[in-house]
Amino acid sequence: MVSSDFMVMVLTLKLALIVTIILLLLSTPIAWWLSQTKSRLKSPVSAIVSLPLVLPPTVLGFYLLLLMGPHGPIGQLTDWLGVSPLPFTFTGIVIGCVIHTLPFVLQPLQNAFEAIGHRPLEVAATLRMPPGVAFFKVALPLARPGFFSAAILGFCHSIGEFGVVLMIGGNIPGQTRVMSVEIYNHVEALEYGRANQLAAVLVGFSFVALLLIYMLNSRLATRKVTL
Repeated sequence: MVSSDFMVMVLTLKLALIVTIILLLLSTPIAWWLSQTKSRLKSPVSAIVSLPLVLPPTVLGFYLLLLMGPHGPIGQLTDWLGVSPLPFTFTGIVIGCVIHTLPFVLQPLQNAFEAIGHRPLEVAATLRMPPGVAFFKVALPLARPGFFSAAILGFCHSIGEFGVVLMIGGNIPGQTRVMSVEIYNHVEALEYGRANQLAAVLVGFSFVALLLIYMLNSRLATRKVTL
């Protein structure tokens, strides 16, 4: 029994790590564009990427299940490519968690890029630094605290995800059964002691993560005052 809980924790950490890495790579260019653009598309794009914040996870999971199912466009595409169906697989819950966790990673990055302002980039331009080089050598280092916060929030949110995972991945041991689903299983089986152990791990991890974020923000605020 204990070994099964350990396997669930390993699978959950694996899921959260993969989702966080994908989201940092995916959200960075989107957040940069949203922080710099004056296009009319900014508001619609912002609304679309923020939609998971207001949608119930089960609703999002339901529509993703339809899209990735055998009769959905994504399901038909994977069938045409000879790829196994995505629902009830680890890959499927990765995709679901990436979509549902996107705004939790995107918004801290966008805020970090907007906090930089235009002055550093204007200085880089006067030094004839190409925009791409200025982004990597000026914008990214200055936005480093935002990346730290985004990574922690994305990782924690992925660890605690339940509705989307259950809708898309089901409850398959060793493949889609993560900690949140295992807690539900223990409660359903009236195993409150084991459910409490896993829940306590999530509570403790979340507290430490939030504490790190607040400590970082407090240090940055103090540094700005001294400057």
